Amino acid sequence: MSRRRRVFEGKAKVLYEGPEPGTLIQHFKDDTTALNNQKQATIEGKGVLNNRISEFIFSRLNEIGVPTHFIRAINMREQLIREVEIIPCEVVVRNVAAGSLSTRLGIEEGTLLPRSIIEFYYKSDELSHPMVSEEHITAFGWSTPQEIDDMMALGLRINDFLTGLFLGIGIRLVDFKIEFGRLYEGDMVRVILADEISPDSCRLWDIRTNDKLDKDRFRRDMGGLIEAYQEVARRLGILFENEPKRRGPTLVK
Repeated sequence: MSRRRRVFEGKAKVLYEGPEPGTLIQHFKDDTTALNNQKQATIEGKGVLNNRISEFIFSRLNEIGVPTHFIRAINMREQLIREVEIIPCEVVVRNVAAGSLSTRLGIEEGTLLPRSIIEFYYKSDELSHPMVSEEHITAFGWSTPQEIDDMMALGLRINDFLTGLFLGIGIRLVDFKIEFGRLYEGDMVRVILADEISPDSCRLWDIRTNDKLDKDRFRRDMGGLIEAYQEVARRLGILFENEPKRRGPTLVK
C-alpha cells in the first residue's frame, strides 16, 4: 500500500492528499477532546460512528441542493471530499439555550429560544475560539460581508433540514457548530459547507427524556458516549450489526 501524504491533522480528523487534484481524503480519528483541548481521551469506535453519521447528513444536504465538500464515502472511517480554503470562523446555530449561551446570559439550560440564533467564533485553539461579531470578521479580513450573508443563509437552511430530520427520529436539535470553506472553480469562488456534522458538533437531546446523545456526555463526565452515538446512528438507520463495541476510553495526558 502506497504511503499517503498527510496534508493536515486536527483534533478529531486527518486530511490526506486525494486521488485527484482538488480532492482530499478525510479520516475520522477516535480521539476526543473538550474544554479547549484540556480534556482528552481515545474512545474506540467514535471515528467510525462520526464518519458514517456525517456522511449520511452531508449526502442528504447534497440531495436538497446545499453545497458541501462531501463527494462520497471511501470506507468506514474515510470520505473523499473537495479541497477548500477553510474560512477561520466557526458558525454556531442555537435553537435551545445550552452550554456557553446559558452560562454567558444566565438562561436556564433547556429554555426554547424565541428564534434561532447564529453566533460566530474565531477559529483559534490558542485563543480558545473567542466569540466574535460580524464587525470583527470583516475588519480583520477573515471573511467578506457577502460570505457572511452566505454562511448565515446556509446555516439557517441547514438548521431547518436538521431540525426536521432529528425531530422525525425523536431527537431535539439544541444547537450545532459548522464550518465553511471557499471552493475555487476557475475564476469563480463560492462558499460551501465543510468539516463534519455529527454528535461531536451538535447537541442532541432525546425528545421524551432529554437524555444527551452528544459530546456533552464526555465534557460532563456522564459516560456512555459511544452508546449515545450508536443510538443516534441506529435511529438514522445506518447502524450495522457489526458495529465496533466499546472497550472503554483511554485517557491521554
